Amino acid sequence: MNQLERRENILKSLHENGQVLVKELAVNLKTSEVTLRADLRALEEDGKLKRFFGGAQRIQSLTFSNSDVEVQIERRYEINAEAKQRIATKAVSLILPSDTIILDSGSTTHLVAEKLALIRGNTVITNNLAACVALMDSEETTLVVIGGTYRNKTKSLHGFRAEQCLDGVQADVLFVGADGLDVEKGITTFNEGYAITDVMAKCVKRVVAVVDSTKLGRIGFNKVLDTSQIDTLIIDDGISPEEKVRFEASGVEVLIA
Repeated sequence: MNQLERRENILKSLHENGQVLVKELAVNLKTSEVTLRADLRALEEDGKLKRFFGGAQRIQSLTFSNSDVEVQIERRYEINAEAKQRIATKAVSLILPSDTIILDSGSTTHLVAEKLALIRGNTVITNNLAACVALMDSEETTLVVIGGTYRNKTKSLHGFRAEQCLDGVQADVLFVGADGLDVEKGITTFNEGYAITDVMAKCVKRVVAVVDSTKLGRIGFNKVLDTSQIDTLIIDDGISPEEKVRFEASGVEVLIA
């Protein structure tokens, strides 16, 4: 495949999915990651995309079009899948047997739920329907399902009624994912179902962000949580040493999975 064909394929994937990952492109296009990074650099210089660590997003993403950039939940499991499994395992290692846990929506938080299902004695509160399914047959787990308005893209429940369900709740830890993560901007999203996360954060002693490194540098148009609200970040080794230091300087504990 020549250079022109490669770059046309990259732009086609961007149009269809909103973003591309170098590792996936290398497999699909049978091309080295070094070559693909050069392609992405050239396309960025031409104003056709915006690079982030490990991939790129459509330039339309920066115009804040919700439909352009939000990735369907099923697609999210495929992105950096192995790293997400490690992140979920690390997250569960922080849990004590009697902890009360809140799980926000997202693919990585669903993986956390799958691993929580293997231990006993916890109370789990969630609006994440996939997490509910993972936990519903878990022995000695108290599962509390947050009601509300169903959102298909994230398979989760949101809105005023969902937020009301958290009135008076006191929990130990919140696990939250992200569409985008930046030291200065915090956790951001490209969708409208984000208000409940701040309510969740106010109910817990500790906020733990479970975020794979492809989300670094992406900035959505809706702020979910400020960096100051995050106590711990669990991330894979795709984070650069410099970025890790920046988060730590902002008061965030960074754990590498």
